[in-house]
Amino acid sequence: MKEYLTKENKEALEAELKELSGPKRKEIIAALEYAKSLGDLSENAEYHIAREEQGKLEERIGAIEHVLNNAIVVDRPTNGTIDVGSTVVIQKEGETNTRTFTLVGSEETDMLSGKISYKSPIGAALYGKKKGDTVTVSTPKGDMEYEVISVS
Repeated sequence: MKEYLTKENKEALEAELKELSGPKRKEIIAALEYAKSLGDLSENAEYHIAREEQGKLEERIGAIEHVLNNAIVVDRPTNGTIDVGSTVVIQKEGETNTRTFTLVGSEETDMLSGKISYKSPIGAALYGKKKGDTVTVSTPKGDMEYEVISVS
C-alpha cells in the first residue's frame, strides 16, 4: 500500500531533516570528539552515549529520507469524497455529539490532534465515502455505525 503525506507534513519533515543533518549532526560529532579526547574508549561512558545518540540520529535521518523519497504528497481533496487530507465530521448512530477527524498518512497519525491514518479501522471505513453516507466500523466492542455529516 502506498504512503501519503500532506503538504504540511512534508514541509515539517524537510525542516526536521535539515536540522538533523546540519546542526544536530555537528553537535554529535563535537560530542564524539570531546569524548575521544578523554582517553580509553572501552570504559568511556561519554563516548558510548555519544555513539548511541549518533546511531539514533542517523536512523531518524534515514527514516525521514525514506518517507520523503517514497511518499505521495496529497492536496486536500475538493470533490466531496473522503481521501487523505480530508477533514471529516461524523456522528455515531444514536448520539448527538459529533467527532472531527483529518485523514492522514501513517507518518502523520496523531489521535490527540484528531489526525487518523487512512489505514486505521475508522479511516479505512471512511475512505472514499461522501457526506450523508453511513459507515460501519468493527471494534472490539462490536460494530459501530457512523454517519458522515460533512467533508472538507
